[in-house]
Amino acid sequence: MLGIFADYQNRVVHEQATRAEVLAKVNLIRAKLEGSINGNMQLVRGLVAMIAADPDIGQQRFGELSSTLFSRDNQLRNVAVAPNFVVTMVYPLDGNREALGLDYLKNAKQSASALRARNTGELVLTGPVSLVQGGQGLVGRFPVFIGNDQNRQFWGLVSAVVDVDRLYRDSGLLDDIGIDMALVSQDSPEETSLQFFGRAGILAERPVSAAVTLPSGSIWQIAAVPKQGWNVTPDNAWLLRGLIFIAGVLVVVPVWFAGRFYAERQKNYLALHSSEAQLRKLSQRLELALDASRIGVWELDLATNDVIWDDRLYEIYGTQRKKGPRTFQDWSGAIHPDDLKTAENDFNEAVKEDRAYSSDYRIIRPNGQIRNIRTHATIFRDPAETPKMIGAEWDVTADVALNKDLEKAKILAETRAAELESVRARIEHNSLHDSLTGLPNRRYLDTELEKLAASGSSKGRDIALLHIDLDRFKQINDTLGHSAGDAMLVHAAQVLRQNVRKDDFVARIGGDEFVVVCLVDPEDHHLDEIADRIIRQMRHPVVYQGHQCRFGVSIGIAVESAGRLDSGQILINADIALYRAKSRGRSRHEFFTESLQAEIVRNKKVADDILGGLERNEFVAYYQPQFDAHTLEVAGVEALVRWAHPTEGLLTPDAFLSTAEELNVVSTIDRLVLEQTLANFERWNKTRQLVPRISVNVSARRLRDEELIESLRRLKIKPGILSFELLESIFLDNTDEIVTWNVDRIKDFGIDIEIDDFGTGYASIVSLLKLQPRRLKIDRQLILPIVKSVRQRHLVESIIEIGKTLGIEVVAEGVETMEHARILKKLGCDKLQGYAFGPAIGAAALEDFIRGERWRVAS
Repeated sequence: MLGIFADYQNRVVHEQATRAEVLAKVNLIRAKLEGSINGNMQLVRGLVAMIAADPDIGQQRFGELSSTLFSRDNQLRNVAVAPNFVVTMVYPLDGNREALGLDYLKNAKQSASALRARNTGELVLTGPVSLVQGGQGLVGRFPVFIGNDQNRQFWGLVSAVVDVDRLYRDSGLLDDIGIDMALVSQDSPEETSLQFFGRAGILAERPVSAAVTLPSGSIWQIAAVPKQGWNVTPDNAWLLRGLIFIAGVLVVVPVWFAGRFYAERQKNYLALHSSEAQLRKLSQRLELALDASRIGVWELDLATNDVIWDDRLYEIYGTQRKKGPRTFQDWSGAIHPDDLKTAENDFNEAVKEDRAYSSDYRIIRPNGQIRNIRTHATIFRDPAETPKMIGAEWDVTADVALNKDLEKAKILAETRAAELESVRARIEHNSLHDSLTGLPNRRYLDTELEKLAASGSSKGRDIALLHIDLDRFKQINDTLGHSAGDAMLVHAAQVLRQNVRKDDFVARIGGDEFVVVCLVDPEDHHLDEIADRIIRQMRHPVVYQGHQCRFGVSIGIAVESAGRLDSGQILINADIALYRAKSRGRSRHEFFTESLQAEIVRNKKVADDILGGLERNEFVAYYQPQFDAHTLEVAGVEALVRWAHPTEGLLTPDAFLSTAEELNVVSTIDRLVLEQTLANFERWNKTRQLVPRISVNVSARRLRDEELIESLRRLKIKPGILSFELLESIFLDNTDEIVTWNVDRIKDFGIDIEIDDFGTGYASIVSLLKLQPRRLKIDRQLILPIVKSVRQRHLVESIIEIGKTLGIEVVAEGVETMEHARILKKLGCDKLQGYAFGPAIGAAALEDFIRGERWRVAS
C-alpha cells in the first residue's frame, strides 16, 4: 500500500510540474496576444484622433494617414471611416471596394456593435468574425465625436479589421511548442464560454488557463493541455516501482514463511484437539444411545464362563447386582424353559463355528413376569488374552406384542379390502347400468363404442347402431303416472333383449331412448328385419293395473365400418335418421344416408343464413294488390315476405318458412314485415290515398306471444287501415285462451281479422261464429278449377253464400285470368287477388303500378 501511495504521489508531482510548464508557455503567448491586439488598437486611435480634429478629411488625406499605419509591423488588414454609420472611405481600397456605402445600421450583423460603440463612447471589439473578403478578423469600432465637452456630437465610426490568422501566427498560437491551445470568449450574451480557436474537447481535459484582457475590456481565456495529455507516466516511474517491488519482496517473503510455519503448527494443534473432542462426543453419544435404546451390554469369557453385565442388563433381567462375576448358568437359568434349548443351541453353534451369535427368547423375571429378549454378540480374540464374546441384549416385548397386533390388523384389512372390492364392483356395475331396466347406460355405451373403434375387434364386419325412441310414451306417463311409464320402459327393455342376437349390445341412454349395437356382415345386414321385428313387438298392448297401454317405436339406423368408426359421429348419424323416421309418421325405421346428411347440412345452412339475414335486414315486404270485384278499383294490398338472399336472389316463403318456424323466428319476420308495411303505407298516402287498406300475415306462434298487444300499442296503428291474416288451421273449436284474448285485443285496436286459405283446413262454422272475422280468403286451390268445373264453381259459390250470411267479406285468391274475375264477380265475390292483375312487387314498384293503373290494360 505504501508503494502504491508513493507511485500515486510521484504521478501527482509530475502532473503539477507539467501544469506549471504549460502555464508558463501559455502566459508567454497571452502576453504576445495582448501586446499585438493593444498595439493595433493604439495605432488606430491615432487615426481616430486625427479624424476627430479634422472631420472633413478627404480620401487623399485619409489614404496618407492610413498608409502610415500599414507601413508599421502590425496585423491590421483594413481601416474604414463611416460618418453617420455609412462607410465613405476605406484603406486599402483594393479588395475592399464592396464595403463603400455600407450602412451599419441596416446590416443586421453589425448594427448592434455599431450602436453600442456610439452609446458607450468606447471602443467595441468583436470577433473573430468571417470577413466578406475571406478569412477571419477582429473588428474594432471607434466612435468619433466632434466639438468640445459642452457641445459634443457623434460624428461616426472608424472601423479597423485585424487579420486573425496573422495575429495567431505572430502571437505564437500556431507554433509547435508541445501543447494544444484553445481561445474562449467570455463575453457571450448567454454568459457561456464560446470557443473560437483550437481543438474541440480541450475544455473537458482539465486545462490550465490564462485570461487575455482586450482594449475594449473584453476577456478571452487561453486554455491549454499537453499534446500527450496529463496521464503521462513520469520518467522515474519504473525506477520507483522497481524499488517498491524489491522492498515489498524483502518484507513479504519472511513474513510469508513465518506465517506458513505458524499455520502448520496451528493446524496440527487443531486436528489433535478435534480428535479428542470427537472421541469424547462419540463416547457421549454411545452412552446416550444405550440409555435411550435401553440396550444392555455383556461380556463372556469363553475360557472361564465368567460374565460381566452392565447396569442396564440387570434392569432387563430384574435382578440385583451381586459381588463377583456372574456365570453362564446365571444367564441360562433365567430363560423360559420352552426357549432354553433353542437359545443354547444358537449359542453353542456360534461358538463352534466361530461366528456372530444371534437369538430371540423369553426370560422369566424373579417376580414371574415374562419378557421377550433379543441378543446379538460377536467373538473377540486378542493374542494376549483369552477369547471373549461381547454382546448386547434388549427387551423386545413391546415389538412382539405390536407384531401380533399388526398380524391381526393385516387379517382385518384383507377382509375389509375384499368387502370394499365387492362394493366397488357393485358401484362400478351401477355406474355402467340403468337402475330401472338393468341395461347398460350411456357411459357404458360410450366405452363399448370406443373399445370397438380402438381394438378393431369386428374382424372385417360393419358396426350398426339402432337408435330407438318410444312413441306416445309421454301420453302414458301423463295419464297413468310415472309408475306406468317405468313399467313400459321395463317391457321395452325385455322386448329388445328378446329380439336381438346374443352378442348384440343393448343400452338405455336416457328417458325413453334405447340403443342397439350390432356387428353385421357388409354384404347382408338384415337390419331391416331386426328393426321391423322390434317395431311389431312394441305395438302389442301392455296391461298395467287393468289398463291396456299401447305405444310404438321409431328407429334410426346408422352403419359404419370398424376401421372408420367415430363413436360420437355414429350416434349423431343414427339420431338424424331417427328424426327423419319421426317426421315421416313414426312407428317406422329409417337409415342414415349421405343424401340425408346433405339435407341436414342444407337445412343448417339455411338456418344460419336466416339468422344472418335477420341481422342484415334482408327480409323485405312485397305487396300484391287486391281489387274490388265490381269496380276493379284498388281495395287494398296484402304484404308478403320475401328474402333478398345475397347469393340466391329473391326467395319466396316456401324456401325458408319451415326452417324459420324451427328456429322460432317467424314472429320476428312477421314483426319486420308489419313495421315495413306501416312505414310504406304512410308514404303512399302522404299526398293522396293510393292504398285504402293493408293486410299482413300473422303466425300462430306470434298470436301466442304475450308481448304482442304491448308491441302493437307502441306502433300506434290507425283504426281501419290494417288487417291480420290468420291461417284457417289456427282456429279449432277449442282455441287456446291466449290466442283468443290476443285476438279480442287486436280487434279493440281497430285491426280487422281475416281467415287466410279458407277451405283447405278444418275450421268449423262454430269457429267462424266465435271468431267473427271481417273477411275470409278462399284458397287458390278452390279458385283455379272454376273456369272448367261447374261443381267447383258451385262449391265456391256456397262459401261466398256462407260469408254473406255471416256478414263476412269474401276475397278470392289465385285469380289467374280475367275469366276467373268475371265468374267470381257473378258469384258475388267482394274482392279479387291474383296474377290476372299483377304479381307481388316491391313498395316503389307498387306505387308506380297504382299511379299508372296498369291492371286496367289486362281487364
